[in-house]
Amino acid sequence: MTIHLARDRRLAALLFLLSLAPFAGAAEYVMDPEWPKPLPEDIEWGQVPNVTIDHEGYIYAFHRSEPPVLKFDPEGNLVDSWGGEWIQRPHGFRVTPDGNIWATDYHRQLGNTISLFDTKGNLLKRLGAAGFTGAGPNTFDGPADVVQAGNGDFFVADGHWNNRIVKFDSQGRYLMEWGKRGSGPGEFNLPHTLVIDQRGRLLVGDRGNERIQIFDQDGNYITEWDQFGWPSGMFIDGNDILYVADYQSLRGVTYGSAETGEVMGFIEGSEPEGVVVDADGNVYTGEVTGGEGGDGMIIRKFIRQ
Repeated sequence: MTIHLARDRRLAALLFLLSLAPFAGAAEYVMDPEWPKPLPEDIEWGQVPNVTIDHEGYIYAFHRSEPPVLKFDPEGNLVDSWGGEWIQRPHGFRVTPDGNIWATDYHRQLGNTISLFDTKGNLLKRLGAAGFTGAGPNTFDGPADVVQAGNGDFFVADGHWNNRIVKFDSQGRYLMEWGKRGSGPGEFNLPHTLVIDQRGRLLVGDRGNERIQIFDQDGNYITEWDQFGWPSGMFIDGNDILYVADYQSLRGVTYGSAETGEVMGFIEGSEPEGVVVDADGNVYTGEVTGGEGGDGMIIRKFIRQ
């Protein structure tokens, strides 16, 4: 009861602030109940902790069933699927600037790896020691997300138990790390999601601390925002709009300026863990709860009006 009251108060406060100062760029969204189309009989949906979009506009669901990667066209038709023993517990899933896909496996006993694939599912690179936990330069403990910079360097949110950000070069060589459990600047309580904005800043969704911390790519703290709820997933579109998925407190997607953090709007109707946006501004969410309304939907499309 207390959790629901706190959530309702936070959501009411957010919606009240939006009503006082409506943003000119705010949009209306309507859920598409026909997206995606039904899966083949031999594939069953599992939890969908993440969704991503490739450079051709195909949407990918990273779900906890077999095969773990499902690829859809914009109309919601399943056009490809792939996976295998390389992933035990799907979590982070993000397309790189050069068109490949990073995937994280946060299974503590069998996983703890990050893997780079092309869009056909061919393994290109893998870091971590499957089945081993650690906090060394090539071991993880519950990696949550990976984001790659334009120069090929990439950052790992080694978040579930290590509470650190680890930086590697394009060849997978360890460069540096920062963070520990705490609530101060540069400290984390489950760094869960990462994005890099148009200014090259690294945004870290510090979910347990209910904030987004912003750093340069050398780990220097810049600022933080607390107006986006509990960030589980983040995405920045081509218009420099930040979308933040929150299934624990606000239960929806808050979006606003990736430069200033000014909130522009809120999309209700889901309990999103992951979020991605297509070139037309349509929003896709992945869920691990099955939906607050009990409709059983775990991936949704919200059409921009």
